[in-house]
Amino acid sequence: MRQVVAEEGAMALTTGLGATAFGYFVQGWFKFGGVEFFKIQAVNAMGEEKAWDNKTNIYLASAAAAEFIADIFLCPLEAVRIRSVSDPEFCDGLADGFVKMLKADGIGGFYAGFVPILFKQVPYTMAKFAVQGDAADRMYAAMGTKPSECSNGTNVTVSLASGVIAGVAAAVISHPADTLLSKVNKAGAGGSGSMASRLINIAKETGIVNLCTVGLLPRCVMIGTLTAGQFGIFDTVMNALGASKFHFHDPNEDKH
Repeated sequence: MRQVVAEEGAMALTTGLGATAFGYFVQGWFKFGGVEFFKIQAVNAMGEEKAWDNKTNIYLASAAAAEFIADIFLCPLEAVRIRSVSDPEFCDGLADGFVKMLKADGIGGFYAGFVPILFKQVPYTMAKFAVQGDAADRMYAAMGTKPSECSNGTNVTVSLASGVIAGVAAAVISHPADTLLSKVNKAGAGGSGSMASRLINIAKETGIVNLCTVGLLPRCVMIGTLTAGQFGIFDTVMNALGASKFHFHDPNEDKH
């Protein structure tokens, strides 16, 4: 960071910020809303009892489907961000970056990183929602209560705490693919072959250990904090709109 500031000035740290913020806002909109939608549809199709027995699988499948849709919208923004960070003179903002990438690379240029972004984001999101859901359930069980019996403040607190756990787990799982993604959109990275061959070349050049460990600790801190904030904000917005997040319900509790 000091080197970047010394060589390029403090404003260099904000390069790509617009694309990042807008991209992840759009992605989050589809992702969190999509997971809720697919969970509810699964429960309606399967029934409460079967859904309760398969809630982890429902979390995983719902998160994968929602993330795939969200990444269709995220990928072009992420491509512009990475290009602007690797080449600060490439564009003057998000709109300018879109125009220049379209002229230079065509539509395909926006989706050059689609496969690696799926490898990064889909396992990340599956882990995030499945771990957060399980952690939250365990917290409610430890308190001897359930979400419907708790105040909004308590539910948000549970979401924040379980979000930290989920964020760290998701960061560890997605870190190798995140490292590949940060490299593959750079000009000339991995040679000039197919996407698969480029990714293999980058992995060989970087090394498996480095892919999995370099930068992992700060990523865990960042993603753990970010994920907690995401779940907290989502619950807060839902409460403000007079809605509530869907929670799986054990139908056997009603029989006692």
